[in-house]
Amino acid sequence: MKLLILNGPNLNLLGKREPGIYGNQTFEEFFNELKMRFSDITLDYFQSNIEGVLITKIQEADDLYDGVVLNAGAYTHTSIGIGDAIKSVSVPVVEVHISNTFGREAFRHQSYISPNAKGVILGFGMESYVLGIQSFL
Repeated sequence: MKLLILNGPNLNLLGKREPGIYGNQTFEEFFNELKMRFSDITLDYFQSNIEGVLITKIQEADDLYDGVVLNAGAYTHTSIGIGDAIKSVSVPVVEVHISNTFGREAFRHQSYISPNAKGVILGFGMESYVLGIQSFL
């Protein structure tokens, strides 16, 4: 099995950005732990702050991966394009969020990803990614 973990804007700042919400660990550190924990599957990771790059990665994933674990960050609440990209591919996408978006600002309660995702996992910190990976096993 081969999975892509795809992170959107500002998630390159994990470990520095709002540690009270997102913790003190960088995603690269966490990704190394994920690769050890799930050594029987191939995990790839990509992060971009650019919406179009994320759309292209989703489209490319259709031929390369068995699934995508996507944290689209703020684009979750604004990007019809990312939602449409997910709708247009056959590879299943699981939406994940580190924080409980429904416990935050009202604008974070809307997701353009959720209607097209295989499932949604939120509010479990970095373990949301673990649960996202496990959903494919």
